[in-house]
This record gives sequence, C-alpha cells and structure tokens, in this order.
Amino acid sequence: MNAVAAALLTFALGPWLVAFDSDKGLLTMTHQEQKVSITGTLQLHSEGKTWKLVAPQDNVPQRLAFADQTGYVYAYVTFQQNGDRLDLLVHHRTRQFFSGDWTFDGDIAFRPESFACRVTPVKGERVLTLGSGQTDSLLNDAIFARDDDLLLQIAGANVNLSTQAGGHYGVKIKGQIEESSASSFGFHLEPKYFQKRYVPYYAPIDRKRCPKPPTGWMSWNVYFDKATAEDNLLQARVGKKYLQPFGMEFWSIESWQGNSDQLPVSKFYNLNLEVNEKQFPKGMKQLARDIRALGFRPGIWMAPFGTGNEAFYKAHRDWFLHDKEGKPMKTWNGIYTIDPTNPAVQDHLRKIFDIASHDWGYEFFKIDGMSAGPGYCAHFYEHPNVKAAFMNPQCPNPFERCVRSFREGIGPDRVFLACQGHVTGPEAAYADASRIGADIVHPNKPVGWKNLYQQAGRTLNQIFTHNIVFYADPDTLLVNDALSMEEARLSTCVVGLPGQLMFAGDKLDSLPMERMRLLQQVLPVTDVHPMELYPFFSMLPVWDLKVAKSFLNWDVVALFNWEEQEATIPFTFSELGLDANATYVLYEFWTDHFSGQASGSFSMKVPSHAVRLLAVHRLAGHPQFLSSDRHVTQGAVDLLDLAWNEQTKELKGTVRLVEKNKTTLRFYLPEGFIMKKVSSAAGVQIESKTGNNGRVAAVSLESPTSKDARFVLTF
Repeated sequence: MNAVAAALLTFALGPWLVAFDSDKGLLTMTHQEQKVSITGTLQLHSEGKTWKLVAPQDNVPQRLAFADQTGYVYAYVTFQQNGDRLDLLVHHRTRQFFSGDWTFDGDIAFRPESFACRVTPVKGERVLTLGSGQTDSLLNDAIFARDDDLLLQIAGANVNLSTQAGGHYGVKIKGQIEESSASSFGFHLEPKYFQKRYVPYYAPIDRKRCPKPPTGWMSWNVYFDKATAEDNLLQARVGKKYLQPFGMEFWSIESWQGNSDQLPVSKFYNLNLEVNEKQFPKGMKQLARDIRALGFRPGIWMAPFGTGNEAFYKAHRDWFLHDKEGKPMKTWNGIYTIDPTNPAVQDHLRKIFDIASHDWGYEFFKIDGMSAGPGYCAHFYEHPNVKAAFMNPQCPNPFERCVRSFREGIGPDRVFLACQGHVTGPEAAYADASRIGADIVHPNKPVGWKNLYQQAGRTLNQIFTHNIVFYADPDTLLVNDALSMEEARLSTCVVGLPGQLMFAGDKLDSLPMERMRLLQQVLPVTDVHPMELYPFFSMLPVWDLKVAKSFLNWDVVALFNWEEQEATIPFTFSELGLDANATYVLYEFWTDHFSGQASGSFSMKVPSHAVRLLAVHRLAGHPQFLSSDRHVTQGAVDLLDLAWNEQTKELKGTVRLVEKNKTTLRFYLPEGFIMKKVSSAAGVQIESKTGNNGRVAAVSLESPTSKDARFVLTF
C-alpha cells in the first residue's frame, strides 16, 4: 500500500485503482482502462452505532477497516479483483460477534449515452420493462453503454440506481452482516457484453443514417403479389392526408420484379432488375419520383439470393450453385441460388443495389430471404453439401459477403432492413433494422389471432436488442376488420408501445376512421430501449413502459390477455420497480376510464384477446397530468413541458398538436381543486369538461395547423 498523501491511500488491483481519502471518508474505485469511476462512502451500522470506514491500523494490503469513534477496529472490508470485476467483502474482525447492516452511498461516472437496466433474470417474471428517456427502476442492477457495448453490473443484496446528468448515476447499496457470516458487493465491468453473448458482429445503430425506427406502408399483406403502381400511389395519397402529418416517412414497394405477380418467390426474377411491366408500366424509377412527390421517401423490397429467371441463369451459369448431379440448388429466394463465394456474384449484387439506390432513387431497402429457416440462405449456406458446391469451399463467411455487398451497393446513407435478420449473424454489422417475426399473414389469407399472438411472442423474445443493435420490425401493423377492435388495439400496443418499426399494410382508402386512428396513435415512433438485456421465452402479461422527461416521469402499463376467456390481470407496484409504499393514480387509454387511486397492487378485468393500457402517475397532491389520447404512450410524444405553480394555482404546459386533429389531455384534480379557466395560444380551439365527481378534467385542443401550443389551467 502506497501513501500518495497523508490522508490518501491507494492500491492497484489489475485495471482497478482503489483510493481512500481518510479525511473525507471517500472511497474511489476507478477502472483505468475504461475510464469508469465509482466514488462514495461505506458505513457499517450495528446496535444503534455507526462505524465509519478508516485507514487500516496495520500494514495488511488491500483492505480498510471499520472503527468506532475511539479508533477501535470492529470489522474490515477487503478488495478482491478478478479481471474487470471488483468485489468488496465486509467481514468481522476475529472474535467479533455482531450483526448489522452496511450502506454504500455514492456516484458512478459512466458513459454519457448510457442507460440503467437489468441483467439478472428473476424466476417467474411477469413484466417486460421498457424505457423512454433516462428512466429508473428499483429493479435495475446495471448500466449499459450502446456505443461501446460496455456494461457495469452492480452486485449486491439491495441496489438502487438513480440516473443523473451526463452519464452519472447515484448508487445506494445495502447489505447485512450476520454474526456467523460476511457480506459482499461489487462492480463487474463487462466489455463486449452483447458481442460475447448474442451478437458476434456487434455494431451500434448508425443514428446519423437512421436516427429513429423507420415508419411507412407496404402493400403485400393485403394486395399480396397483385399491387400495381397505381394501387401503391392511390394508398399513398390517402396516407399523405391521414398518416404523413403524424410522422409516416416511407412508402415501400413489394413484388415489382418480372414474374412476381404470383407466388412462389423462387420464381421471381430477383437478380436482373427486370420489372413487371403489367403492374409497373412506367418503371421503378418513375414510381420512386411519384412517391417522393407525395412527400414520402421511396422504399423497395428485394430478394437477391436467387432467381427464377431461366434466361439469366443460362447466361451466368457459373454464378449459381449445383449439386453433384449438376442440378441447380433451390432455395426460398430462387429456383437458381447464387454462389456467394464467386467474386463476379458479389460485383453483380453491388451493381444492382447501386442502380436501385442511386439511379432509381430508393432510400429504404427491405432485403428478404436471410434467416427464417433452412430454406433461407443464412442457414442454407452452412450445409456441408452446399459448401462443397461453392467456387471456394473454404470461404469462412459466405453469407457475410452477401450482406456486406448489399450495404456497399445501396451506400452508407440508405436504410437497410434485414428480413429476417438475426442478431446472431453478420446483419448486425450492416443493417439498420431487422424483421424479428414471421409474416403477419399467410399468403392470400386475412390476418387472425394466431398471427398477432406470434407477433407478440417474437417481440417479447427479441426486443432486448431493439434500439441497440437493430431497430426491431415485428412486421406490419394491420388493423382491418378481419380483427375485432380489441384485437386491433392489442396489435397496436404490441407494435407501438416498445417503439418498434411501424409499417401499415391495410388498404387505407377503405379503412374506417376509428381504425385509421389506431395507426395515428403509434406515429411517430417513440424512442424506446429495453430495460432487461436478455430474452424472454414466455408470454408475459404485463408490459411496462417507463417515460422520463425533464419535468415529469410516469409509467404506461399494458395488461395483455392472451387467453380465450376474460381474465383479471394483476400487478404489484414492486413488480414495476416502483415504490410499493406510494399511492398512484391510474387512467385507462382505450376505454377512457379513470381507474382511481391504488397502492401496493392493482388489477383489472381484460376481455379475451385484448389489452388495457394504463397511465400510472405517483399522486402529487395538486392538479396533475394523467393521460393524452394522441398516442399510446399517453404523453411521451406530445407533452413537451408541464409545471405546477403553487402560488398562482396554475398548471402550465406545452402540447404538440397535429393539424386538424383534436388532442384531449386529462388531468387529476384532488379534493378542493376546481378548474376555473383554460386558455391556450391564439388560433387553438379549446373544449373542457370535468367528470368523475370533479376529479378528472378533460381538455381538448385543436389547431388548423401543426404547432406546439401553450396551455394554462387555472384553479
């Protein structure tokens, strides 16, 4: 142990430097390579006495002592390092028999772009936890930095993390020391957290190219292979009116290739950019221009691992795979499947994507045929008999060569959706988004409950890498009348609450406005990240989105009934990582129902195949915001600021309005508060009313143009 100054003791443990300032009682542990620092005070409490951490009274290295006011030592803390892990053991001095508890109260300096999360699964979990903003939960035990794939786990009996500014976190850790046993806690730094576990090609999302999950429309799930250029433009004109003002960005074209008017995909002319002239007589370049003229960014679907074009195959026979008898190898993508180890094939892939991107003008590429099963090329190329057919049988990364060529062809400024892309493959290094589930409908069939159930299951299983490695695409959001309204609302929550890609797929010109409204209520996509960094394998009934803004925090809790009968879905506030002793007010989104106050736990009856969506706010003791009907996140996208003035008895805020769309905000009014007046900006139409025995005020605001409107509620 080296004395740097009279009051400062330091010692190195591998990459960790431990420093103790005995004058201030401050313990600092710094990982020098990763520039992570934990600073705080450690105290031991027993029988009404507090023993502070002090410098040791001997020369034993790598330990500090707990002493009373006279300097008598009762216990020690020793430091144990194993690689990037640093553990602290609190234990008795020999022949000391006492029980008590210890507390560490400190600050963690981590990465600015990091967020608090949880990495320790609990048996019997019922809740999926998501976060929008710098969210906290009493269940969090770790901090994760997306840019560096760096995790810091805090190991201890009772951990409480609180997010501060600039990558700093408050941390409180509590534990007990018994008469017969020691106690420990630690800081486990894990570089390459995802890469070592799930994502060998880990690369964070390029947020300059794709700052948010894409949104748009695509034709296949209702038109299947029959959509024409005019069909696409007809729906785009409707989308321009009803969805573009809410944030829809892309319009993506499916089944445009030669011979693509009838399944299977293996017969499509996928490799030579030949266009189905019957359905797209003006070509794909003109269609991209027409889409852009309507204010959307054009997107296109491609399946480039094979072709059904016999003439193209014969002209480039050595580009394709053949079995021992010389017969072409077939996959989902083509009767003729490309050899990814042939350099000429890679050149051709780059060329066709370059044309579609930079000549035709498409900005969003949905590239299909990747990893859905044995008939798809990520799996197919791994078969020994397929490898034997390669031009270069020793090629270590045939599938990666294809994915890299796609990105090189479309360029660094285009959005790439891997369908179906897996985090376990090379798509993670090149694509911006990934289709995580199967098709939401079977070919030429309507959407049904089994499709929605599968969509939800895939979301639960794979959402743990969303907004980190990929933006998750659960496939299109369909809300047409093949589904009951309850089922359509459930699918809306599955897609929208976690902030996934939202591509609509219904015929918008015949969609009733009450169902069009569902599409509007998930636009724009909310910036949401997972708070459990591991997959789930069961249908969790409770999804909790935590919303953190500079002026207010709240939870949006979805109660899903996956069963065939009505069910009562309960939760405890502890399960949500909230204070179990606090009182909360709740408002249900779909039924516009004030659910009153609750503490400890809450339950609600939910119909079969349905969801109930609760805004949960801690009781404030003065008029407070409850809910907005603008978006399923109930305020996350439209409530821009809010403040209560106790002196003037005014609640002031700002709400983002969409042109000609009425937004209704609801507020809880405690006993003794009566709303006297509501005012807003010039040109904003206001309606207000009070219900629930005067406890809930509904304030509706509408503007002829999209704008951020100030409002004032006076009491």
